Amino acid sequence: MTGKPFSQACENNKHAILEQLQEVFVTPGTVLEIGTGTGQHAVCFAAALPHLAWQPSDQPGNELVCLPWLDEYAGGNILPPVALNVADEPWPVGSIDGAYSANTAHIMAWPEVERMFGGLGERLPAGAAFCLYGPFNYDGRFTSESNARFDQHLKNQAPHMGIRDMADMKRLAGSTGFVLEADHGLPANNRLLVWRRNG
Repeated sequence: MTGKPFSQACENNKHAILEQLQEVFVTPGTVLEIGTGTGQHAVCFAAALPHLAWQPSDQPGNELVCLPWLDEYAGGNILPPVALNVADEPWPVGSIDGAYSANTAHIMAWPEVERMFGGLGERLPAGAAFCLYGPFNYDGRFTSESNARFDQHLKNQAPHMGIRDMADMKRLAGSTGFVLEADHGLPANNRLLVWRRNG
């Protein structure tokens, strides 16, 4: 691992997430990953889903963090990473057939979460999936004490951060052309939400 960025959380959750993605991204196409980070998810998922072209992206200035992982990947189905600020237009991506993002909704400011859904709603074709991983609240309540502590930790870092409530997420999704198809419980009190673009 020397010389490569490393996230223990990515290592811990990638197989549980992949199990769900394998059921969603079943047809060939290009999947945009928003917030690629270290690149560990990108190489794991691209290797297991060779019918996909995986498009990594991250905030301007962070988009190349994943290169040490990508450079070691020999599969050929990961596209060069792009700098993507979801609040900016136009997005620096071509045609996409699906989207995936992990641990972004609680880091972004809420207007950025809105722009992420809005931008994907404008670009994804009817029937396409957006898979969003992370912790979420239900009816204003945390699903665990550890999530409550994590939320406080986030807010201590920056007031705009925090675990989002599913009621707000569903309203936002509906306003941008998505419906919730599935809500999978994953380890460490996280969820994998599958949003489907309306026809």
